[in-house]
Amino acid sequence: MRTLNSYLDEYAESHRHPTNKSIHNIAVPLIMWSLLGFLHTFTLGAEDFRLSYVLIFLAMIYYASFRKPLVLLAMGLITALMVLSFHFVPELRWVSLGVFVLSWIAQFYGHKVEGKKPSFLKDLLFLLIGPIWVMSKA
Repeated sequence: MRTLNSYLDEYAESHRHPTNKSIHNIAVPLIMWSLLGFLHTFTLGAEDFRLSYVLIFLAMIYYASFRKPLVLLAMGLITALMVLSFHFVPELRWVSLGVFVLSWIAQFYGHKVEGKKPSFLKDLLFLLIGPIWVMSKA
């Protein structure tokens, strides 16, 4: 299995332009929030068991595989705060969908400015690396 640093280094290769980096610093957390928000509007069986919990569980298993407790703690805290925020957003499904679409438009614009394709087109796991990369640059 690759190390977290090797993923972060490869991710950084297509995120060097200041405009693209700035866009990612805003859009990546918004994509994470909106995807979880959209999935949170769907239940699985029990009323309190949300589809977002499945994605969170799988992502946390992936993050734990890096054996970096600080990464796992930070991503867990950020995710928990996002889920808590869902209770304060009316029409969460539609707001999430709108934020998701606008954030991806911004992302693709950033990559146009950068002149490089998004990392996830090479490996879908980069969709989970993006939030860690943004957090590591904060």
